[in-house]
Amino acid sequence: RSAFPRNTTDDYLRTYIKRGASLGANCTIICGVTIGEYAFVAAGAVVNQDVKPNALVAGVPAKQIGWTCVCGSKLDESENKFRCSQCNRNYILRADTLEQH
Repeated sequence: RSAFPRNTTDDYLRTYIKRGASLGANCTIICGVTIGEYAFVAAGAVVNQDVKPNALVAGVPAKQIGWTCVCGSKLDESENKFRCSQCNRNYILRADTLEQH
């Protein structure tokens, strides 16, 4: 409410969009959320929790449905190994984190 400004910055939660992240049209990001590097938020998604780096999320509320490359393409998966069909980068999933390999 703009007519009733808060007195402290503690009342406002910081929202971070990390380098290389893509936000689809009409997506909604709830305050206090961090969108990781090179993550992809689909159009119309409602993000109410942090998004991991390189994660592809969609829906209401947003759920992870895949992984994306730094070039922005969806990664193809085979036994916890991921490959980009566009730029041929390879990734591996370790401890629920995608690492370039």
